[in-house]
Amino acid sequence: MARLAPRSGDAIFANVERVNAELFTLTYGAIVRQLITDLEEVEEVNKQLDQMGYNIGIRLIDEFLAKSNVVRCVDFKETADVIAKVGFKMFLGVTASVTNWDADGTSCSLVLEENPLVDFVELPDTCQGLYYCNILSGVIRGALEMVSMKTEVTWVRDMLRGDDAYELRVKLLKQVPEEYPYKDDE
Repeated sequence: MARLAPRSGDAIFANVERVNAELFTLTYGAIVRQLITDLEEVEEVNKQLDQMGYNIGIRLIDEFLAKSNVVRCVDFKETADVIAKVGFKMFLGVTASVTNWDADGTSCSLVLEENPLVDFVELPDTCQGLYYCNILSGVIRGALEMVSMKTEVTWVRDMLRGDDAYELRVKLLKQVPEEYPYKDDE
């Protein structure tokens, strides 16, 4: 059987089933607003958004791998590039740039010039500690964990806080060896 070539983010985005962008943005906003109302503490909302994203990420990776035809990445640098160019395009319709690599090649920044989650959003003064898009850090962390990469994902810059871009810092903590639940020799 011939191996399928990996598809670009644009090609996948053109063929993937989509919901209305405004509906998506407003629904996400309603979820964040409800979390703020229920949890009251901004830091707790940040944790809950990250956990929700993690739960989404551990499931979303299956769809990503099935539809993108991406083969196993050889290193963390290639993985970051696939996330930025294919993953973000496939699910959000935008691409990110990968910058600020450390000397070891285990930490980088994903920079988004635009973010569809924040259309129509202004943070009130009472929510200045809120990382409104913290769900994205959880999605990345969850998806990478499912492909054997333990990571830490944090927000560095946020346009809702007055910065010039959205920047996520992704740090590879460890490459988890794959374990098989059974032995082949028995």
